[in-house]
Amino acid sequence: MPAPNQPVDQALPAVLRRLREARGLSQEATARAADIALNTYSRIERGQTSPSWPTVRQLADALGVSMGELGTAIDAENSTPP
Repeated sequence: MPAPNQPVDQALPAVLRRLREARGLSQEATARAADIALNTYSRIERGQTSPSWPTVRQLADALGVSMGELGTAIDAENSTPP
């Protein structure tokens, strides 16, 4: 989790949302599949909190991607101009 007043990197939230929507999943279905609270998933996807590594793994599994694929998508998001 970032230090107080430190912004959360927005690449992961953007990638999670894009993957979720591409699969036609709701936030609720994604949270359930990842075994995390809907409130927690919503905050992650809105960039209000940074997930722990175990939670990132659960989200990758729930979205049907490997950690490597998720990392590649995050790198691509970070290299995309605003």
